[in-house]
Amino acid sequence: MADQETVTLTIEDEDGTEDELTVPTGLLDMLRQDGETDPEVIGDIAMIGLAQRIHGAIHHSQGEPAQEVKDAEEITLDLFEQRFGQTFGEMTGHDH
Repeated sequence: MADQETVTLTIEDEDGTEDELTVPTGLLDMLRQDGETDPEVIGDIAMIGLAQRIHGAIHHSQGEPAQEVKDAEEITLDLFEQRFGQTFGEMTGHDH
């Protein structure tokens, strides 16, 4: 394994359920923008990944998605825009 430092971050929900994620500090440094903290970098990546997943479920899968999935997409994309100040389509150049 390469000799690089790592950092472990904890993700916790309102009920106190936790998960830990260990990532290379070099990766975080590469992704960091404007002095973001490690948790902010991970939060950004998580939000981008979740938006990509829900986008794929709505626009790139066979059949009509359930209303629950459509509702989750609407909320996710609203939260995405709040976090980044631009829409998913604007950020990725992939809009439907």
